[in-house]
Amino acid sequence: MPSRRKLIELDADEVRDYLIAEKTLIIVSNGNRGYPHAMPMWFAVDDDDAIVCTTFRKSQKVLNWQRDAKATLLVETGEEYAELKGVMIYASCEIVDELEAVKDTLAAINSKGRELGDGEWEKLREAVSGTAPKRVVLRFKPERYITWDHTKLGGRY
Repeated sequence: MPSRRKLIELDADEVRDYLIAEKTLIIVSNGNRGYPHAMPMWFAVDDDDAIVCTTFRKSQKVLNWQRDAKATLLVETGEEYAELKGVMIYASCEIVDELEAVKDTLAAINSKGRELGDGEWEKLREAVSGTAPKRVVLRFKPERYITWDHTKLGGRY
């Protein structure tokens, strides 16, 4: 009989589908006083399966990742134990300070879950461009996933 842990793991396709479907990510950097610095962020998944979000260039998160690129990311859902589902990702953070990349990332986050035509995409990029010059992209390259989906157990523990 497989281990209980193996029964609830998500495969690569399930991980990608889950991350694409969810909106909020908890990002954790290593703070300068030794404490984890956790923050909720909206996010998107790019074509290379990197997780991307944006933040203001002068934020504490940026300072933390300039000092130490290691990150832990968490997406989780479920109200009852039998519904718990999540993905924890150990990743390295790249800070991308490029205006067009910021606009693309903001548009991807704000259109998440919707199909946009070319005209709609450009209109959205324009709409989000007001704060873009003050922002950077946080691009997280996953190194390891830890996953769980308690619904796979069918209510039996």
